[in-house]
Amino acid sequence: MRASAESWSDHVFQLVKDHGISTVATVPDAGLTRLLELCRADAGVRVITLSSEEEGIGLGLGTWLGHGRMLLCMQSSGIGNCINALALPAVTRTPCLMLVTMRGEADETNPWQVPMGRAVRPVLEAMNVACFEARTADQVGVLFEQAATLAFGEARAAAVLIGQSVLGVKRFDE
Repeated sequence: MRASAESWSDHVFQLVKDHGISTVATVPDAGLTRLLELCRADAGVRVITLSSEEEGIGLGLGTWLGHGRMLLCMQSSGIGNCINALALPAVTRTPCLMLVTMRGEADETNPWQVPMGRAVRPVLEAMNVACFEARTADQVGVLFEQAATLAFGEARAAAVLIGQSVLGVKRFDE
């Protein structure tokens, strides 16, 4: 699993640079570790740790208004914290690019993750967010490229959902 995490993280990091993303806001998750390490090591990318994922929605709007580009990274449970705030990019027609590590899918051992994990895509789509689901490590970068192009090119919200088939399942029952 480590090799695939490195490959998709490296690819996404290069795309962050290619798309001129200078700010990455996050509530850190283990599945995002490699990508966040790459971002923190680059002087051209500012990583901001949030206390709640919804803060990232407003921060993204402010970054855009200041002529910058931002990526919001979170675990799928954080989408529940963002529901109301996601009206902001929909109404203001501003970009909101998200990278979401999924929980609550097949073989999930933490029952608290299952309801939101199942609701992520329907909730995002109800808030007019375009969803791109990566089921293999090779798909992550390709879909991130599509989502970033859509978000910044059409000034709308887009999310790449990285499935547990890519990340592996966290074990809490052992």
